[in-house]
Amino acid sequence: MTAQQQIIQMLGLAARARKIISGEELVVTAVRNGSAKLVFLAGDASKNSNKKIQDKCTYYKVPYTIFGDRYTLGQATGKEARVTVAITDAGFAKKLKSLIALLDEA
Repeated sequence: MTAQQQIIQMLGLAARARKIISGEELVVTAVRNGSAKLVFLAGDASKNSNKKIQDKCTYYKVPYTIFGDRYTLGQATGKEARVTVAITDAGFAKKLKSLIALLDEA
C-alpha cells in the first residue's frame, strides 16, 4: 500500500473517531484556538483559501500539508468535496506526519 493510500485510510479512521474538523471557517477557528494539530489543504483550493489557511497555520505554528484535491479529501473523510481538513488528535497527527514524510521522500 502506498503512503498516499495509507494517509487516506488514516483520514478515514480519524473521521470515524470524530477527530477531524472540515470546512474553511471551522479549520481557521481550530488553528486559532490550538485544537488543530495538523491541517490538510486540497491542491485545488482557491488562491484565497490557500493563502488564508497557510498564513493562519504559519502564524499559529500549526503544520499543514497540501494533499490531493478536494474530492480526495472529501472521499477520505466520508463527506462531499472538502477543501481543508484539520486533525484534532495528537496521535493521528503524529502518524499522518510520518506518512507525509514518506510521501515527500518518494
